[in-house]
Amino acid sequence: MEKNIINILIADDHSMIREGLKQLIELEDDIRVIAQAGDGKETIEKIVKCNPDVILLDINMPIMNGLQVLKELKKEKIDAKVLVLTIHNEVEYLYKAVEIGVQGYVLKDSESDVLISAIRSINQGDTYIQPNMASLLFKRMNVKESEKKYNFNNDLTRREIEVLKLITEGLLNKEIAHNLNISEKTVKNHVSNIFKKIDVSDRTQAAVYAIKKNIVDIF
Repeated sequence: MEKNIINILIADDHSMIREGLKQLIELEDDIRVIAQAGDGKETIEKIVKCNPDVILLDINMPIMNGLQVLKELKKEKIDAKVLVLTIHNEVEYLYKAVEIGVQGYVLKDSESDVLISAIRSINQGDTYIQPNMASLLFKRMNVKESEKKYNFNNDLTRREIEVLKLITEGLLNKEIAHNLNISEKTVKNHVSNIFKKIDVSDRTQAAVYAIKKNIVDIF
């Protein structure tokens, strides 16, 4: 049976980095690079033309930077999963990217298996934020002590809060199921109910909600 191929667009202003990433990525038999772009404007054009599954997006690019590209994708309602791949380890860049709606964030000095795992994760509809960056994000989005009490008006059950907490930690449905000793189908049902109750459409938005409400600190 033929594997489903993940089609990738690489957006980076350095051609050597693009070629290096292409060679690295295509060592995997389920991932292929279908397009490359060297600036933000070209990135948007190639996304529309090629319709990639996942975009590897650098922040520092000419004409339009990565954050501007993200805003344009959101504005035009272009349904593409985006993995920011950058040298920037400052939490402000991550914070801005998550607020706009990025699905993944990985640093360029990461191991190759981290990048491949991130690509596969967000292609499946999950969120992947590099763990050390996620911890910085939690601190950045932390509210004042007086605001830490969680508002239960949205009627999340205790189990749903447990699932949401694990989503925020970047776990996949299968991992959440194992962690909570429940079936993967049950996890999917919980995730669907959570999205409806807190009025979000993806795992990144759910993670941001959980961080803002300090649900990560409840247990």
